[in-house]
Amino acid sequence: MADGPRIFSIKEVNRYIKMKLESDHVLSDIWLRGEISNFIHHSSGHMYFTLKDASSRLKCVMFASHNQRLPFIPKEGMKVMARGSISVYERDGNYQFYVNAMQPDGIGSLYLAFEQLKQKLEAEGLFAPERKKPIPLYPKAVGVVTSPTGAAVRDILITLERRFPSVPVLVVPVLVQGTQAAPSIVRAIKLMNRLMEVDVLIVGRGGGSLEELWAFNEEAVARSIAESKIPVISAVGHETDYTIADFVADLRAATPTAAAELAVQHSHELRRQIGRFEQRLNQALKGQLQDRKQRLERIKRSPLFQQPRRFLMEPAQRADRLHERLNSQMIRFKERKEQQYSHLLTRLEAAHPGEQLKYAATRRHTAQQRLEQVMNGIMRARKLELHSSIRSLDALSPLKVMSRGYSLLYAEDEQVLVKSVDDIGIGDRIKVKLADGRLDCQVLDKEG
Repeated sequence: MADGPRIFSIKEVNRYIKMKLESDHVLSDIWLRGEISNFIHHSSGHMYFTLKDASSRLKCVMFASHNQRLPFIPKEGMKVMARGSISVYERDGNYQFYVNAMQPDGIGSLYLAFEQLKQKLEAEGLFAPERKKPIPLYPKAVGVVTSPTGAAVRDILITLERRFPSVPVLVVPVLVQGTQAAPSIVRAIKLMNRLMEVDVLIVGRGGGSLEELWAFNEEAVARSIAESKIPVISAVGHETDYTIADFVADLRAATPTAAAELAVQHSHELRRQIGRFEQRLNQALKGQLQDRKQRLERIKRSPLFQQPRRFLMEPAQRADRLHERLNSQMIRFKERKEQQYSHLLTRLEAAHPGEQLKYAATRRHTAQQRLEQVMNGIMRARKLELHSSIRSLDALSPLKVMSRGYSLLYAEDEQVLVKSVDDIGIGDRIKVKLADGRLDCQVLDKEG
Protein backbone atom coordinates (compact mmCIF):
# COMPACT_ATOMS: atom_id res chain seq x y z
CA MET A 1 0.00 0.00 0.00
CA ALA A 2 1.57 3.33 -1.06
CA ASP A 3 2.23 5.97 1.56
CA GLY A 4 -0.16 8.90 1.48
CA PRO A 5 0.91 12.58 1.37
CA ARG A 6 2.21 14.11 4.62
CA ILE A 7 -0.40 16.26 6.30
CA PHE A 8 0.91 19.41 8.08
CA SER A 9 -0.82 21.32 10.81
CA ILE A 10 -1.40 25.07 10.44
CA LYS A 11 0.97 25.67 13.34
CA GLU A 12 3.72 23.64 11.67
CA VAL A 13 3.36 25.59 8.44
CA ASN A 14 3.42 28.94 10.25
CA ARG A 15 6.48 27.87 12.25
CA TYR A 16 8.24 26.66 9.11
CA ILE A 17 7.58 29.97 7.33
CA LYS A 18 8.78 31.85 10.44
CA MET A 19 12.05 29.88 10.49
CA LYS A 20 12.56 30.59 6.80
CA LEU A 21 12.01 34.31 7.24
CA GLU A 22 14.21 34.59 10.34
CA SER A 23 17.06 32.68 8.69
CA ASP A 24 17.10 35.04 5.69
CA HIS A 25 20.12 37.38 6.13
CA VAL A 26 18.35 40.25 4.36
CA LEU A 27 15.10 40.06 6.31
CA SER A 28 16.83 39.53 9.68
CA ASP A 29 18.17 43.14 9.71
CA ILE A 30 16.47 45.52 7.32
CA TRP A 31 15.62 49.24 7.06
CA LEU A 32 12.18 50.32 5.77
CA ARG A 33 10.81 53.74 4.89
CA GLY A 34 7.07 54.45 5.16
CA GLU A 35 4.21 56.37 6.71
CA ILE A 36 2.73 55.43 10.08
CA SER A 37 -0.97 54.54 10.17
CA ASN A 38 -3.28 52.79 12.65
CA PHE A 39 -0.87 53.78 15.45
CA ILE A 40 -1.68 52.28 18.88
CA HIS A 41 0.47 52.82 21.97
CA HIS A 42 -0.74 49.99 24.21
CA SER A 43 -0.91 50.30 28.01
CA SER A 44 1.80 47.56 28.18
CA GLY A 45 4.18 50.00 26.49
CA HIS A 46 4.25 48.19 23.15
CA MET A 47 3.51 50.08 19.93
CA TYR A 48 1.38 48.58 17.17
CA PHE A 49 1.11 50.34 13.80
CA THR A 50 1.23 49.91 10.04
CA LEU A 51 3.89 51.20 7.68
CA LYS A 52 2.57 52.04 4.24
CA ASP A 53 3.68 53.59 0.99
CA ALA A 54 1.81 54.43 -2.19
CA SER A 55 1.09 50.80 -3.13
CA SER A 56 1.47 48.54 -0.10
CA ARG A 57 1.40 48.27 3.67
CA LEU A 58 3.01 46.15 6.41
CA LYS A 59 1.96 45.46 10.00
CA CYS A 60 4.57 46.45 12.57
CA VAL A 61 5.19 46.07 16.30
CA MET A 62 7.75 47.87 18.47
CA PHE A 63 8.09 46.46 21.97
CA ALA A 64 8.47 48.70 25.02
CA SER A 65 12.10 47.63 25.58
CA HIS A 66 12.95 49.30 22.25
CA ASN A 67 10.54 52.23 21.97
CA GLN A 68 11.34 53.69 25.40
CA ARG A 69 14.68 54.85 23.97
CA LEU A 70 13.08 56.71 21.05
CA PRO A 71 14.16 60.37 20.93
CA PHE A 72 10.74 61.34 19.49
CA ILE A 73 7.05 60.38 19.85
CA PRO A 74 5.64 58.55 16.77
CA LYS A 75 2.36 59.96 15.45
CA GLU A 76 -0.27 59.04 12.91
CA GLY A 77 0.81 60.06 9.41
CA MET A 78 4.48 60.59 10.34
CA LYS A 79 7.01 59.44 7.76
CA VAL A 80 9.76 57.40 9.40
CA MET A 81 12.67 55.09 8.74
CA ALA A 82 12.49 51.88 10.79
CA ARG A 83 15.03 49.14 11.42
CA GLY A 84 14.15 45.60 12.40
CA SER A 85 13.41 42.07 11.16
CA ILE A 86 10.58 40.28 9.30
CA SER A 87 8.98 37.32 11.05
CA VAL A 88 5.63 35.51 11.41
CA TYR A 89 3.16 35.81 14.25
CA GLU A 90 2.34 32.12 14.52
CA ARG A 91 -1.06 32.40 16.10
CA ASP A 92 -2.62 34.46 13.27
CA GLY A 93 -0.30 33.36 10.47
CA ASN A 94 0.51 36.98 9.65
CA TYR A 95 3.97 38.13 8.87
CA GLN A 96 4.96 41.48 10.40
CA PHE A 97 7.86 43.84 10.91
CA TYR A 98 9.44 43.77 14.38
CA VAL A 99 10.95 47.25 14.83
CA ASN A 100 13.93 47.85 17.16
CA ALA A 101 14.93 51.38 16.04
CA MET A 102 13.17 54.26 14.33
CA GLN A 103 13.92 57.80 13.15
CA PRO A 104 11.86 60.46 11.41
CA ASP A 105 12.39 60.30 7.65
CA GLY A 106 14.49 63.05 6.07
CA ILE A 107 17.65 62.42 8.12
CA GLY A 108 18.02 58.77 7.28
CA SER A 109 21.59 58.89 5.93
CA LEU A 110 22.85 60.71 9.01
CA TYR A 111 21.09 58.29 11.30
CA LEU A 112 22.59 55.32 9.46
CA ALA A 113 26.06 56.86 9.84
CA PHE A 114 25.29 57.44 13.52
CA GLU A 115 24.29 53.81 14.05
CA GLN A 116 27.29 52.43 12.16
CA LEU A 117 29.79 54.51 14.16
CA LYS A 118 28.00 53.67 17.38
CA GLN A 119 28.25 49.94 16.67
CA LYS A 120 31.92 50.26 15.70
CA LEU A 121 32.96 52.16 18.83
CA GLU A 122 30.85 49.95 21.07
CA ALA A 123 32.57 46.86 19.63
CA GLU A 124 35.94 48.46 20.47
CA GLY A 125 34.83 48.88 24.10
CA LEU A 126 34.76 52.70 24.14
CA PHE A 127 31.32 52.64 25.80
CA ALA A 128 32.27 50.10 28.47
CA PRO A 129 31.44 51.28 32.02
CA GLU A 130 34.72 49.93 33.43
CA ARG A 131 36.81 52.35 31.35
CA LYS A 132 34.91 55.44 32.49
CA LYS A 133 36.78 57.69 34.93
CA PRO A 134 35.09 58.93 38.13
CA ILE A 135 34.14 62.59 38.35
CA PRO A 136 36.07 64.27 41.22
CA LEU A 137 33.78 65.29 44.09
CA TYR A 138 35.49 68.65 44.71
CA PRO A 139 37.40 69.76 41.59
CA LYS A 140 39.99 72.50 42.00
CA ALA A 141 39.11 73.90 38.55
CA VAL A 142 36.52 73.20 35.82
CA GLY A 143 37.14 73.34 32.06
CA VAL A 144 34.38 74.12 29.53
CA VAL A 145 34.65 73.33 25.81
CA THR A 146 31.76 75.00 23.99
CA SER A 147 30.75 77.96 21.87
CA PRO A 148 31.52 81.30 23.57
CA THR A 149 28.33 82.90 22.22
CA GLY A 150 25.67 80.25 22.82
CA ALA A 151 23.20 79.92 25.65
CA ALA A 152 25.00 76.76 26.87
CA VAL A 153 28.09 78.62 28.11
CA ARG A 154 25.91 81.16 29.96
CA ASP A 155 23.91 78.41 31.63
CA ILE A 156 27.08 76.57 32.65
CA LEU A 157 28.81 79.68 34.05
CA ILE A 158 25.71 80.87 35.91
CA THR A 159 25.17 77.44 37.44
CA LEU A 160 28.82 77.09 38.48
CA GLU A 161 28.78 80.59 40.00
CA ARG A 162 25.60 79.82 41.88
CA ARG A 163 26.67 76.43 43.18
CA PHE A 164 30.36 77.01 43.91
CA PRO A 165 31.54 80.60 43.35
CA SER A 166 35.13 79.97 44.39
CA VAL A 167 35.92 77.27 41.80
CA PRO A 168 37.96 78.61 38.82
CA VAL A 169 36.45 78.05 35.36
CA LEU A 170 38.54 77.85 32.19
CA VAL A 171 36.48 78.25 28.99
CA VAL A 172 37.98 77.11 25.68
CA PRO A 173 35.90 78.60 22.82
CA VAL A 174 35.20 76.24 19.91
CA LEU A 175 32.94 75.89 16.90
CA VAL A 176 30.01 73.61 17.66
CA GLN A 177 28.39 73.52 14.22
CA GLY A 178 29.67 73.13 10.68
CA THR A 179 32.49 71.24 8.97
CA GLN A 180 35.21 72.83 11.15
CA ALA A 181 33.42 72.14 14.43
CA ALA A 182 34.79 68.62 15.02
CA PRO A 183 38.50 69.57 14.50
CA SER A 184 37.97 72.62 16.74
CA ILE A 185 36.54 70.46 19.55
CA VAL A 186 39.33 67.88 19.20
CA ARG A 187 42.03 70.59 19.45
CA ALA A 188 40.40 72.06 22.55
CA ILE A 189 40.21 68.71 24.36
CA LYS A 190 43.85 67.92 23.55
CA LEU A 191 44.90 71.42 24.68
CA MET A 192 43.20 70.98 28.05
CA ASN A 193 44.90 67.62 28.50
CA ARG A 194 48.31 69.15 27.76
CA LEU A 195 47.75 71.99 30.23
CA MET A 196 46.24 69.73 32.93
CA GLU A 197 44.94 72.78 34.82
CA VAL A 198 41.43 71.46 35.42
CA ASP A 199 40.08 68.37 37.17
CA VAL A 200 36.90 67.92 35.11
CA LEU A 201 35.93 68.91 31.57
CA ILE A 202 32.44 69.84 30.30
CA VAL A 203 32.07 69.35 26.52
CA GLY A 204 28.83 70.29 24.81
CA ARG A 205 26.43 72.82 23.34
CA GLY A 206 22.74 73.75 23.36
CA GLY A 207 19.96 71.87 21.60
CA GLY A 208 19.36 71.62 17.88
CA SER A 209 18.58 69.30 15.02
CA LEU A 210 20.56 66.18 14.22
CA GLU A 211 22.51 68.09 11.59
CA GLU A 212 23.31 70.89 14.06
CA LEU A 213 24.51 68.41 16.69
CA TRP A 214 26.45 66.28 14.19
CA ALA A 215 29.90 67.53 15.25
CA PHE A 216 29.46 65.53 18.48
CA ASN A 217 28.77 62.41 16.41
CA GLU A 218 32.14 62.60 14.62
CA GLU A 219 34.58 59.75 15.27
CA ALA A 220 37.49 62.14 15.91
CA VAL A 221 35.56 63.89 18.71
CA ALA A 222 34.53 60.55 20.23
CA ARG A 223 38.09 59.25 20.27
CA SER A 224 39.51 62.47 21.74
CA ILE A 225 36.98 62.21 24.59
CA ALA A 226 37.88 58.55 25.14
CA GLU A 227 41.60 59.35 25.19
CA SER A 228 41.22 62.29 27.58
CA LYS A 229 43.04 61.87 30.89
CA ILE A 230 40.69 64.46 32.39
CA PRO A 231 37.19 63.11 33.21
CA VAL A 232 34.67 64.41 30.63
CA ILE A 233 31.01 65.31 31.18
CA SER A 234 29.04 65.49 27.92
CA ALA A 235 26.35 68.19 27.72
CA VAL A 236 24.93 68.10 24.20
CA GLY A 237 21.45 69.41 23.42
CA HIS A 238 18.34 68.60 25.42
CA GLU A 239 17.37 65.57 27.46
CA THR A 240 16.08 63.64 24.43
CA ASP A 241 19.20 64.34 22.32
CA TYR A 242 21.76 61.53 22.27
CA THR A 243 25.12 61.75 20.49
CA ILE A 244 28.16 59.49 20.22
CA ALA A 245 29.93 61.88 22.63
CA ASP A 246 27.33 61.01 25.28
CA PHE A 247 28.15 57.30 25.05
CA VAL A 248 31.94 57.81 25.13
CA ALA A 249 32.00 60.46 27.88
CA ASP A 250 32.66 59.46 31.48
CA LEU A 251 29.29 60.99 32.44
CA ARG A 252 26.32 62.24 30.39
CA ALA A 253 24.32 65.27 31.43
CA ALA A 254 20.86 65.88 30.03
CA THR A 255 21.56 69.61 29.53
CA PRO A 256 24.50 72.02 29.93
CA THR A 257 22.95 73.25 33.19
CA ALA A 258 22.79 69.67 34.47
CA ALA A 259 26.45 69.20 33.48
CA ALA A 260 27.45 72.16 35.66
CA GLU A 261 25.43 70.71 38.54
CA LEU A 262 27.18 67.36 38.13
CA ALA A 263 30.64 68.97 37.91
CA VAL A 264 30.59 70.71 41.31
CA GLN A 265 28.83 70.29 44.62
CA HIS A 266 26.62 73.08 45.90
CA SER A 267 28.58 75.29 48.29
CA HIS A 268 25.61 75.50 50.69
CA GLU A 269 25.39 71.72 50.82
CA LEU A 270 29.15 71.58 51.32
CA ARG A 271 28.89 74.07 54.17
CA ARG A 272 26.09 72.03 55.73
CA GLN A 273 28.14 68.89 55.33
CA ILE A 274 31.20 70.59 56.87
CA GLY A 275 28.94 71.81 59.69
CA ARG A 276 27.72 68.26 60.29
CA PHE A 277 31.29 66.98 60.26
CA GLU A 278 32.30 69.76 62.68
CA GLN A 279 29.42 68.89 64.99
CA ARG A 280 30.31 65.19 64.90
CA LEU A 281 33.97 66.05 65.49
CA ASN A 282 33.10 68.26 68.48
CA GLN A 283 30.90 65.54 69.90
CA ALA A 284 33.62 62.96 69.39
CA LEU A 285 36.21 65.23 71.02
CA LYS A 286 33.90 65.98 73.93
CA GLY A 287 33.23 62.28 74.35
CA GLN A 288 36.94 61.46 74.28
CA LEU A 289 37.67 64.31 76.73
CA GLN A 290 34.99 63.03 79.08
CA ASP A 291 36.41 59.50 78.84
CA ARG A 292 39.91 60.82 79.59
CA LYS A 293 38.60 62.74 82.60
CA GLN A 294 36.87 59.64 83.94
CA ARG A 295 40.01 57.56 83.42
CA LEU A 296 42.08 60.22 85.19
CA GLU A 297 39.70 60.19 88.13
CA ARG A 298 39.89 56.38 88.32
CA ILE A 299 43.66 56.54 88.18
CA LYS A 300 43.78 59.16 90.92
CA ARG A 301 41.63 56.91 93.12
CA SER A 302 43.68 53.82 92.38
CA PRO A 303 45.88 52.27 95.13
CA LEU A 304 48.93 53.07 93.05
CA PHE A 305 48.48 56.78 93.67
CA GLN A 306 47.08 56.32 97.18
CA GLN A 307 49.98 54.21 98.50
CA PRO A 308 52.78 54.41 95.96
CA ARG A 309 55.45 53.06 98.34
CA ARG A 310 53.65 49.76 98.69
CA PHE A 311 53.83 49.29 94.92
CA LEU A 312 57.54 50.12 94.98
CA MET A 313 58.43 47.44 97.56
CA GLU A 314 57.94 44.48 95.28
CA PRO A 315 59.93 46.04 92.40
CA ALA A 316 62.68 46.89 94.91
CA GLN A 317 62.82 43.27 96.09
CA ARG A 318 62.80 42.07 92.52
CA ALA A 319 65.63 44.50 91.75
CA ASP A 320 67.65 43.10 94.69
CA ARG A 321 67.15 39.55 93.46
CA LEU A 322 68.15 40.59 89.99
CA HIS A 323 71.23 42.32 91.42
CA GLU A 324 72.22 39.15 93.28
CA ARG A 325 71.67 37.04 90.19
CA LEU A 326 73.74 39.49 88.20
CA ASN A 327 76.60 39.34 90.70
CA SER A 328 76.47 35.54 90.78
CA GLN A 329 76.48 35.35 87.01
CA MET A 330 79.33 37.85 86.84
CA ILE A 331 81.39 35.77 89.27
CA ARG A 332 80.72 32.58 87.29
CA PHE A 333 81.50 34.45 84.13
CA LYS A 334 84.78 35.71 85.59
CA GLU A 335 85.78 32.21 86.78
CA ARG A 336 84.94 30.73 83.40
CA LYS A 337 86.97 33.41 81.65
CA GLU A 338 89.91 32.89 84.02
CA GLN A 339 89.86 29.16 83.29
CA GLN A 340 89.77 29.89 79.60
CA TYR A 341 92.65 32.35 80.05
CA SER A 342 94.73 29.81 82.02
CA HIS A 343 94.09 27.15 79.41
CA LEU A 344 95.03 29.54 76.59
CA LEU A 345 98.14 30.68 78.50
CA THR A 346 99.24 27.05 78.93
CA ARG A 347 98.73 26.44 75.24
CA LEU A 348 100.59 29.65 74.43
CA GLU A 349 103.55 28.74 76.67
CA ALA A 350 103.67 25.31 75.09
CA ALA A 351 103.76 26.98 71.71
CA HIS A 352 106.60 29.36 72.74
CA PRO A 353 109.73 28.93 70.52
CA GLY A 354 112.01 28.34 73.58
CA GLU A 355 109.74 25.61 74.86
CA GLN A 356 109.54 24.17 71.39
CA LEU A 357 113.37 24.12 71.21
CA LYS A 358 113.62 22.43 74.63
CA TYR A 359 111.07 19.86 73.57
CA ALA A 360 112.89 19.33 70.27
CA ALA A 361 116.27 18.94 72.11
CA THR A 362 114.72 16.38 74.46
CA ARG A 363 113.29 14.49 71.53
CA ARG A 364 116.67 14.70 69.72
CA HIS A 365 118.54 13.39 72.81
CA THR A 366 116.06 10.57 73.23
CA ALA A 367 116.29 9.72 69.55
CA GLN A 368 120.13 9.82 69.75
CA GLN A 369 120.14 7.43 72.71
CA ARG A 370 117.79 5.11 70.92
CA LEU A 371 119.98 5.36 67.80
CA GLU A 372 123.15 4.57 69.79
CA GLN A 373 121.46 1.63 71.43
CA VAL A 374 120.29 0.35 68.08
CA MET A 375 123.76 0.90 66.51
CA ASN A 376 125.49 -0.82 69.44
CA GLY A 377 123.14 -3.74 69.12
CA ILE A 378 123.79 -3.88 65.38
CA MET A 379 127.60 -3.67 65.97
CA ARG A 380 127.45 -6.48 68.53
CA ALA A 381 125.46 -8.59 66.15
CA ARG A 382 127.87 -7.81 63.29
CA LYS A 383 130.89 -8.62 65.52
CA LEU A 384 129.38 -11.94 66.48
CA GLU A 385 128.67 -12.65 62.82
CA LEU A 386 132.28 -11.57 61.93
CA HIS A 387 133.82 -13.80 64.59
CA SER A 388 131.68 -16.67 63.43
CA SER A 389 132.72 -16.02 59.83
CA ILE A 390 136.41 -15.75 60.84
CA ARG A 391 136.19 -19.06 62.65
CA SER A 392 134.51 -20.60 59.61
CA LEU A 393 137.18 -19.12 57.28
CA ASP A 394 139.99 -20.16 59.56
CA ALA A 395 138.66 -23.67 59.61
CA LEU A 396 138.54 -23.67 55.82
CA SER A 397 141.85 -21.78 55.25
CA PRO A 398 144.55 -23.63 53.25
CA LEU A 399 147.13 -22.28 55.67
CA LYS A 400 145.40 -24.19 58.43
CA VAL A 401 145.72 -27.34 56.34
CA MET A 402 149.32 -26.58 55.43
CA SER A 403 150.19 -26.15 59.10
CA ARG A 404 149.52 -29.84 59.42
CA GLY A 405 152.27 -30.64 56.81
CA TYR A 406 150.55 -29.91 53.52
CA SER A 407 151.76 -27.45 50.83
CA LEU A 408 150.49 -25.82 47.59
CA LEU A 409 152.31 -26.28 44.28
CA TYR A 410 152.14 -23.46 41.67
CA ALA A 411 153.51 -23.01 38.23
CA GLU A 412 156.34 -20.59 37.82
CA ASP A 413 154.05 -17.63 37.22
CA GLU A 414 152.06 -18.45 40.42
CA GLN A 415 148.85 -18.17 38.50
CA VAL A 416 148.10 -21.86 38.02
CA LEU A 417 147.77 -24.32 40.89
CA VAL A 418 149.38 -27.64 39.96
CA LYS A 419 146.96 -30.44 40.66
CA SER A 420 148.34 -33.22 38.48
CA VAL A 421 151.78 -34.47 37.36
CA ASP A 422 150.56 -33.92 33.83
CA ASP A 423 150.41 -30.17 34.48
CA ILE A 424 154.26 -29.99 34.87
CA GLY A 425 157.02 -31.14 32.62
CA ILE A 426 160.60 -32.23 33.54
CA GLY A 427 162.79 -29.20 33.88
CA ASP A 428 159.90 -26.82 34.62
CA ARG A 429 160.33 -24.45 37.44
CA ILE A 430 157.67 -24.56 40.15
CA LYS A 431 156.97 -22.78 43.38
CA VAL A 432 156.04 -24.59 46.55
CA LYS A 433 154.02 -22.63 49.10
CA LEU A 434 154.31 -23.86 52.67
CA ALA A 435 152.68 -22.65 55.84
CA ASP A 436 155.69 -20.55 56.80
CA GLY A 437 157.15 -19.61 53.40
CA ARG A 438 157.79 -20.43 49.73
CA LEU A 439 160.29 -22.58 47.81
CA ASP A 440 161.46 -22.16 44.23
CA CYS A 441 162.16 -25.67 42.73
CA GLN A 442 162.89 -27.37 39.41
CA VAL A 443 161.39 -30.67 38.34
CA LEU A 444 164.08 -33.25 37.76
CA ASP A 445 161.82 -36.21 37.28
CA LYS A 446 158.17 -37.17 37.59
CA GLU A 447 156.26 -40.39 38.04
CA GLY A 448 152.61 -41.04 37.51
